[in-house]
Amino acid sequence: MIAFDCRLDRTDFHFAAAFQADGGVTALFGPSGSGKSTAIRLIAGLERPTSGRIAVDGHVLVDTAEGIFVPPHARRIGLVFQDALLFPHLSVRSNLTYGRWFTPRAARRIALDPVVEVLGIGHLLDRRPGTLSGGERQRVAIGRALLTSPRLLLMDEPLAALDSARKLEILPFIERLRDEFAMPIVYVSHAVEEVARLAAKVVKLDRGRVAADGPPAAVLAPASLAEATARFDAVSFVTGTVIRQISDFGVTVLGHPAGEITVPGLIDPAASPVRVAVRATNVTLAVGRPGQMSVRTMLAGRIVAIDVDDGPFALATIALTGGERLVAFATRLAMEDLGLDVGDDVTALVKAVGIDERSLPGLKAAGGSAG
Repeated sequence: MIAFDCRLDRTDFHFAAAFQADGGVTALFGPSGSGKSTAIRLIAGLERPTSGRIAVDGHVLVDTAEGIFVPPHARRIGLVFQDALLFPHLSVRSNLTYGRWFTPRAARRIALDPVVEVLGIGHLLDRRPGTLSGGERQRVAIGRALLTSPRLLLMDEPLAALDSARKLEILPFIERLRDEFAMPIVYVSHAVEEVARLAAKVVKLDRGRVAADGPPAAVLAPASLAEATARFDAVSFVTGTVIRQISDFGVTVLGHPAGEITVPGLIDPAASPVRVAVRATNVTLAVGRPGQMSVRTMLAGRIVAIDVDDGPFALATIALTGGERLVAFATRLAMEDLGLDVGDDVTALVKAVGIDERSLPGLKAAGGSAG
């Protein structure tokens, strides 16, 4: 378990945040400058808080009231940054094993071979970092951190420097670390697709404070226009089970009590249930059941809230049949023309091409076009 409660005062930034996490992946989420990396640096011991306390699995790392400050090298915390920061003159094998020498022999509970197998880097062991792709370098960096047998793994925007293809390559490996090593991870990101796929808990930071914390669906779905200041970042989640793959067209159909959800790519049925991130700008509201159209996903629900202001937009919250909520942006004009109000039954339409594959676990192959 992680217990964090710290204040840090700088001339131009004041940080004061507290949260707890029980294991799995805890995502620190928020815009640039919100304090995500500050929290990581405090946990790692790279900065001292003005006041506060940090403990990991009962081991007190910082307690300013008691005068406790464990130095970074003694905290047994693994670090993975945007840049892999590998030693260019060492082989991959030597980079991997470098950190183990700083871990007491009795505490070395993670062996080289399982890490190499999980990360799929056995064929890279004799190569130098300069010959690796960005995704390969990042896998090696993750392996090096893991081989220190840390109590906690800190990942600070580990995919930010990679292109979309490399991100899709790395995400399954992070899932395997989470699941096969039961390694608690604090994961910093401002990419909602990564958070949706990996995290059990989200701590949302804003200007150095905790704005919200809880499950991704509760934290990341806005309830008002004020919360959805950047409408393209407003997102909600629906969860379905794989009911069929349409291999010829590269899509998977998920079952949900409100209807079927078509997503891009072929998803392994063993990955069920599948949590799908749906951006509010990718949801269209219809009265009744639409006729022939390219959109495949049609979910039945009822409007439970509508938030408007003096601007052009409205934010509707739809309670889907069978549970879960979906948020949708529309213009106020459209809502008025359709006569939509709280309590009305609607069909929520979601285009598959607007669903990012990075939010989908168990993806075996990318598909072609889907409406």
